[in-house]
Amino acid sequence: MRRAVLRTGPAAQGDGMPASMDEAPRPPSSTPEGVNALRHLQDELSELDRAGLLRTPAVTAAGPGMLVLCSNDYLGYAALPWLSEGGAASGAGASRLVSGTHEAHLMAERELAAWLGMEAALLFSSGYAANVGTVAALARPGDVIVSDALNHASLIDGCRLSGAAIEVVRHLDAEAVESALVRGRGARRRWVVTESLFSMDGDSPDLRYLRELCDRHDAALVVDEAHALGIHGPRGAGLCSEVGVRPDVLIGTLGKSIGLHGAFVAGSSTLRTYLWNRARSFVFSTGISPMVALASVDRVRRAAADDAGRSRLATVTRQLRAGLHALGAPLLPGSSGPILPWLLKSPGAAVEMSQRLAREGILVQAIRPPTVPAGTSRLRITASASLAEADVERALAGFREALR
Repeated sequence: MRRAVLRTGPAAQGDGMPASMDEAPRPPSSTPEGVNALRHLQDELSELDRAGLLRTPAVTAAGPGMLVLCSNDYLGYAALPWLSEGGAASGAGASRLVSGTHEAHLMAERELAAWLGMEAALLFSSGYAANVGTVAALARPGDVIVSDALNHASLIDGCRLSGAAIEVVRHLDAEAVESALVRGRGARRRWVVTESLFSMDGDSPDLRYLRELCDRHDAALVVDEAHALGIHGPRGAGLCSEVGVRPDVLIGTLGKSIGLHGAFVAGSSTLRTYLWNRARSFVFSTGISPMVALASVDRVRRAAADDAGRSRLATVTRQLRAGLHALGAPLLPGSSGPILPWLLKSPGAAVEMSQRLAREGILVQAIRPPTVPAGTSRLRITASASLAEADVERALAGFREALR
């Protein structure tokens, strides 16, 4: 029997000689015409540029001495030194379902659940992964999801991936939520999905009324508390805790007030087990770093006890809001807490104001569609407990100069 020989390189072209084993692999040659299969991308980027919507990756970090007023580090924890003790591994090594569960993960999940008064919690790699994976896992074809029009992109994507019918209701319109639930009474299951503190508008729904509606119509309440945890409620346990509402599913992050990275879902132990099996963004992802999980135990305890930080944040927020109002800045009505949205006429106007502020040493990024609806481009100014009196004065002086 004649043995087949696998040939590579020039030998495969019929020269009769096998290729050298140490011959370097050659990159694939382009076609004679030099066709670029991604040539349309530049055209689309040009369209974004003409519309004033082009975002370009930063080539350097914020310069030294730059006053950052657009982060989500509400309590100022992101700059805290890293805890070196504890002996946690730097990497999980695998999905949590395989061999990636470490004791640090379990400790963090117990701490988060206890903080929020929930039965159990489950860590995810990011807030996006938590939202998209949870909503897509819970809802199914035949269900109805009632979703606030300004919900985060991760919630929107989770709704779409679920295959459920989606009723998008006007922002904060509880009556529209009820009407949608009535229309969906024949559905297999009903879900109401909202944020507790909306990340771009800084406003909140009537959580008590939403809970009442869900109970009345046998619907589950899913609340993303990402921007409220740490800064609202007793022990910083969020807006649901502040108003005495227990959501069926509570989603939060470690990357905002906690100052780390990652996210979690809290609720019943049954919910945790279900997501362990069904949330694809959890099942098919390596577990978060055990070092981050261990650090989150300390940060959650710190946040729960940090009434002084919450008080300082409230003071800074009042000072910034009052100062901006005095300057005539058109802050979005209804916004509250550390998110101060400054509406501008167009994407270009938002970019120009951001650039003016940068020249004054203040970093506030322009927020444009599709992150926010068309016609609502803005500067999203955020307060932090880490800002000193001098920082607030410097910020207001910079805004004053930028408005000239």
